[in-house]
Amino acid sequence: MATLNLSQNGRPGNARSRKAVPAVDLTAMVDLAFLLITFFMLTTSLSRPLAMDLAKPVIDIPDQPYPASRTVTLILGKENQVVWYRGEPGKSTAVQSNFEGINQVLAENKKAIAEIHSNDPAKFMVVIIKPTAASSYKNFVDALDEMNIAAVKSFLVDDDSLLEPELASLKSLGLL
Repeated sequence: MATLNLSQNGRPGNARSRKAVPAVDLTAMVDLAFLLITFFMLTTSLSRPLAMDLAKPVIDIPDQPYPASRTVTLILGKENQVVWYRGEPGKSTAVQSNFEGINQVLAENKKAIAEIHSNDPAKFMVVIIKPTAASSYKNFVDALDEMNIAAVKSFLVDDDSLLEPELASLKSLGLL
């Protein structure tokens, strides 16, 4: 058993005043401590990992036509830079931005697309994210986070191909 022994402070020449050494049994306290530790370990909830749903289109399904008036394309370049354009590549001007301003870009385009389509909720903005080999994984995750922050209903990830006008824009801006 666990006991707590206290030393006796006696004087060397006084043998008559001996008192019994007090002892405290600590077994019950140790049992209680282990019961409490076990209880708190079993009743606490561990933090759950947070993950974002990402759906990439299946290859054997034919491409769905997205109206150019509703699409915004984000091309992720090197050094935390983003090139974006609304509509079709080559017919619209590509604009260079950084990740600090991408939330404002998304908000402005979302508002402009809603105005073009008379605020029809069925005609929402579609964002196409195109990471390049020069971009970093952090930039890709930041772009996906911005989709959630800006409440974009539909976005696609196209990491397979860049079109010729997009390549020309990236090369002219020095981001490839």
